[in-house]
Amino acid sequence: MAEALTIGALRRQMATTLAAASVETPDLDARLLLAQALGCAPSDLLLRADATVPPEAEAKARAFTERRAGGEPVARIRGRREFWSLDLHLSPETLVPRPDTETLVEAALAALSDRNAPLTILDLGTGTGAILAALLVECPNATGTAVDRSEGAALTARANLALNGLAARAHVVVGDWGTALAGGFDLVVSNPPYITSSAMLELPDEVRLHDPHLALEAGADGLLAYRAIAADLPRLVRPGGIAVLELGAGQEQAVSERVAAAGLEVAGPARRDLAGIPRALVAIRR
Repeated sequence: MAEALTIGALRRQMATTLAAASVETPDLDARLLLAQALGCAPSDLLLRADATVPPEAEAKARAFTERRAGGEPVARIRGRREFWSLDLHLSPETLVPRPDTETLVEAALAALSDRNAPLTILDLGTGTGAILAALLVECPNATGTAVDRSEGAALTARANLALNGLAARAHVVVGDWGTALAGGFDLVVSNPPYITSSAMLELPDEVRLHDPHLALEAGADGLLAYRAIAADLPRLVRPGGIAVLELGAGQEQAVSERVAAAGLEVAGPARRDLAGIPRALVAIRR
């Protein structure tokens, strides 16, 4: 009779398989995927290391390992990702929220004079709803509107806002940027598509094969979405209001010029992310 497989032994087997597939963080990924299969927190695995793995959980864990070894991101396999300490569900129509985008949230919060004011916030191209959710958590009296061209993304954002107790202060709509909205928001934020068509071919497989291209690609120069958004900012942002846009690498000058041409005042250099890349551009409508 075969010896019962323990949680600790299965985790080690998973990590070995992932390492052999050249996964960059095999131990971490094995821990996250095994916890998902077991329905427990990753921190519980050490305490349960000697416990026997139920057959159903083992089958799930091995299937997850195979998918990860094949290049599918951990967040896609788990169907969820943490952002700003919030638990967010993913769907095929949404990007995986990335730490770089927390720089946009930080920049927006730093630009606000009073987080407790009854602010109105607009999130253009909301995806999972991550940015709006983070801002609503930090601004307890604010209300928000989230827009996405994808109906699937809008449904995911609506579910995530509800999951985090924010549904009563948020409204999610399907639309082409802000064209269907009346405007006059205190704060407009956006993480739009900014990858050039040629650069799409050079993206890592984890992104190129698993993230929605609609949320990534922005034409030959990567500025297609910025042109549309910048042109509408004078209408969308109230006088004295703020706009914060996430940038791709090397796009600060081009986006700043378009925002300034639309009549907004760029409030200094873009805020840099942890890698030192200018990531969040702040502009004010005077």
